[in-house]
Amino acid sequence: MTHDSKWWINGRLVEPTTASLPLADHGLTVGDGCFETTTVVRGEAFALTRHLARLRRSLHGLRIELNLTDDDIRAAVREVVASTPEAGIIRITVTAGPGPLGSGRGNEAPTLIVASAPDRGWADTAEVITVEWPRNERGALAGIKSTSYAENVLALAEAQARGASEAIFPNTVGELCEGTGTNIFVELDGRLVTPPLTSGCLAGVTRQLVLECTSAEEADLPIEHLLATSEAFLTSSTRDVMPISRIDARTLALGPLTNEAMAAYTSLVGASTDP
Repeated sequence: MTHDSKWWINGRLVEPTTASLPLADHGLTVGDGCFETTTVVRGEAFALTRHLARLRRSLHGLRIELNLTDDDIRAAVREVVASTPEAGIIRITVTAGPGPLGSGRGNEAPTLIVASAPDRGWADTAEVITVEWPRNERGALAGIKSTSYAENVLALAEAQARGASEAIFPNTVGELCEGTGTNIFVELDGRLVTPPLTSGCLAGVTRQLVLECTSAEEADLPIEHLLATSEAFLTSSTRDVMPISRIDARTLALGPLTNEAMAAYTSLVGASTDP
């Protein structure tokens, strides 16, 4: 976070170091909320239309009724970007608002926060590990970008303890699913494939853009395919297309499918800030 950044909370710009929320906010007490993160490209929040559409899907899945329009949220995002020229990342968070100290919700309005942060400074490539904890492709939060992120925190801590920057989950039937904050693409018989949404992975915005601008396909894969694939990469709104250089103890080289995807995505970003 830059020292002169501003955040938008429930209708006004505030200093993040002095801003406050009710201690009973359900986002704090039980992780009841959802969020979107995107980058700032040429002074605009990238692919904001797609991110707002996914935010609405998450809100619908969580049964949170936010009485603000997409134009209202866009205006808040513009205010934050304009107030923080150094911002590299914008995060939009919606919680269910203040409520009881338990799973039951209260009757107050949801909380909306638009925050900014610097670029995350990722390396050019990613070293990843696999973890045994499964994603539940049939769970209530499947496909929802929920603020209930403790599973991801634990898996990422395990990755960092093993010298990696990401952890890859299977789902409950042993299929390749996703990372803690990324989607994954792999080579399969000379083709570029990624797990389908039915695997339980999040409908990543960058994932979808790569599907649209390359010949990549969706396919169910056993997670053991990571032992055989000749190349792989991660996608996310902050990593873009990031080649994977190591999976567990196995080293991977940068391959032609990854190079093609990186070039196509770079061209797409160069052509529009809201593809």
